[in-house]
Amino acid sequence: MAIQRALLSVSNKSGLVDFAKGLNDFGVELLSTGGTAAALRDAGLPVIDVADYTGAEELFEGRVKTLHPKVHGGLLHRRDSEDHVKQAKAHDIPPIDIVVVNLYPFEETVAQEGVTLSEAIEKIDIGGPSMLRSAAKNYTSVTVITDVTDYPRVLEEMKEHDGDTTLKTREELAVKVFQRTSTYDGAITNYLSQAAEGTRSSFSITLPLDRELRYGDNPHQASTLYGSFSECFTQLQGKELSYTNILDIEAAGDLISDFARPTVAILKHTNPCGVGQDEVCLREAWNKAFATDTQAPFGGVITCNRPLTEALARVISGIFTDVIIAPDFEPEARAILQKKKNLRLIKMNKDAWDIARKAPMLRSAPGGLMVMDRDHTALGLDNLEGRVVTKRPPTEEELRAMRFGWKVVKNVKSNAIVYALADRTVGIGAGQMSRVDSSRIAVWKAQEAGLAIKGSVVASDAMFPFADGIQAAIDAGATACIQPGGSIRDEEVIAAADAAGIAMVFTSHRHFRH
Repeated sequence: MAIQRALLSVSNKSGLVDFAKGLNDFGVELLSTGGTAAALRDAGLPVIDVADYTGAEELFEGRVKTLHPKVHGGLLHRRDSEDHVKQAKAHDIPPIDIVVVNLYPFEETVAQEGVTLSEAIEKIDIGGPSMLRSAAKNYTSVTVITDVTDYPRVLEEMKEHDGDTTLKTREELAVKVFQRTSTYDGAITNYLSQAAEGTRSSFSITLPLDRELRYGDNPHQASTLYGSFSECFTQLQGKELSYTNILDIEAAGDLISDFARPTVAILKHTNPCGVGQDEVCLREAWNKAFATDTQAPFGGVITCNRPLTEALARVISGIFTDVIIAPDFEPEARAILQKKKNLRLIKMNKDAWDIARKAPMLRSAPGGLMVMDRDHTALGLDNLEGRVVTKRPPTEEELRAMRFGWKVVKNVKSNAIVYALADRTVGIGAGQMSRVDSSRIAVWKAQEAGLAIKGSVVASDAMFPFADGIQAAIDAGATACIQPGGSIRDEEVIAAADAAGIAMVFTSHRHFRH
C-alpha cells in the first residue's frame, strides 16, 4: 500500500527539502514540527504542524510536542489487526507511514570545550527517540529514517514499488534506528555518570558494522571493524584491509597529524621508521624520511600531510608498499599508483579524523574494557627556552630539532629513542626493555643507513632513569637532549650532560606508548 502520510522532525536538515519534495510528488501528506516545518514552508511545500494535527499545542518550550496518542497511535497500531484498525478509526488516529527523525546533537554538544551540564541536558532528545522506536517496532508497516544518507534509497524504492517501500528495507532501517538510539543513550549515560559523580559508574557503547576485515593479527584469526572508520579514512583501491592495516592506519594518522609543514612518514608495525620535512617539496621530505631506514619501508605504510604528488608517486611506486595514506592524490599520482592493484590507497578525511582523535581510546581487558584519553597532542613544547636544565642552553637549530624529534618520539613504541635534526630523523630505537638498548639500536640503525648521529638531538619519550642512557647519546655524538625529566637521578643525568657540554630541556610531560 502506498505511503500516505509522513512525519518529519530533524535536527540535521541536510537533504531534507529534496527528500520532502520527493514525498510530496508522490502525494504524501507532510506533518512536521518547529524549525523543520519552517524549512519546508520556506521551500514552498504544504506542511501541517503537528500541534494542529493533534489539537495539542507545544508545551514547556517545545519539550512536549510529539508525545501524543495521535502520533504514537498512528505509528504503532498494526495495520493487519482488525481490532487495532477499529480503535484507530474510533479515536480519529490516521496511520503515519513514514517517520524521518534525526536527534538533537547531544554528542556534538558535550564534545565542545566548556559545555555546561544544563546545556548538555537541553540536548537530550525525548520525543525523537520515542517516535523512532515506535516506528521501528512497527517496521512491518512503517518506514523509519534516522540517517540522511538513506533519503535517496527510500525515494528510489517508492518509484519502483508504487509509492511504497519493501519489507526488507523497512527492516534494515529499523535496525539502524535501534543502533542509533542505543548509541545515543550510551553517550548520555557516559556523560551524566561522569558529570554527576566525578567518575564513570558505567560505560556503554554501540557501534554499527563498518566491515569484515581480511583477517586479524594472523590469517587464522577472524576480525571485524565497527564504527565510523570509513568516515575518517576512505579506501580508494587495493586489497581488503586487515586488523593490522587498521592499526597501522591509525598510527600513521596520529603521527602525521602532529606536523604542520609538508611531511612524509614511513611506518612499520605502527612504529615510525623515518620522518622527513621540507618547506615546499614532498619529494624532498620523502628523501629525508627514506634515508633514515632504507630496509624497513618495504611492506610498510607511507603517509603525508599534503596531497600526494606525481613526483612522490613515481619514486614510491618502485618500492613494495602495503598502504599509502594522504589527504588527497593528484590525478597523475593516482594513475601511477593504481597500476599496483593490491596497493591500498587511503584518503584521510582530515575533519572527520580530527574529531575522531578527540574520542577516548578503548582497549580490551579481561572481562571488559579500559577507556583512556587519547594522547593526541605533543606536550611540553611551549617555552622550551624556559625549560633548560643544563648550563648550556640549546641553539636555535637544536630547539627546532627538539620540537621535531619530540613529535616523532611521541609516536614510537616505548622505550623510545629518536635522534633527529630539525627536518628529519637520523636514528630510531623502539620497544626495548631498557632505554639504553633503544639508544643503541637507534645508533646502529643510523650507522646502517650511513647517517651520522654527531650534531643531532636525542629525544626520549620518558625520563632517563640512569645517566647511562644520556651517556650513550653523548658517546654517539648527540649535542642536545629533550626528555620529560622526573627521575630520582635527574641530577646525575644533568651532571653527565654538563660534563659533556650538551644542552638539555625537560618537558615535564611523558609520552609513553605501549
